Amino acid sequence: MRPEFRGHGHGKALLAELARICIDRGYGRLEWWVLDWNKPAVDFYRSIGAVPKDEWTVQRVAGPALTDLAADAP
Repeated sequence: MRPEFRGHGHGKALLAELARICIDRGYGRLEWWVLDWNKPAVDFYRSIGAVPKDEWTVQRVAGPALTDLAADAP
């Protein structure tokens, strides 16, 4: 989000609406990803009750490794 739009409640309103949809549909949680170096975002998410999870790590295959993996396809 561009700095001039921060602090006006837009992010919280969006997440609140998503939470409402989750509750309406009987979902037990709402999850999303944030880069660990994005301290303002992490701080905001924690301020609304988000809890970081460490059970999973993001895995990525790109570039030559992606090409090599694709070459192994049957």
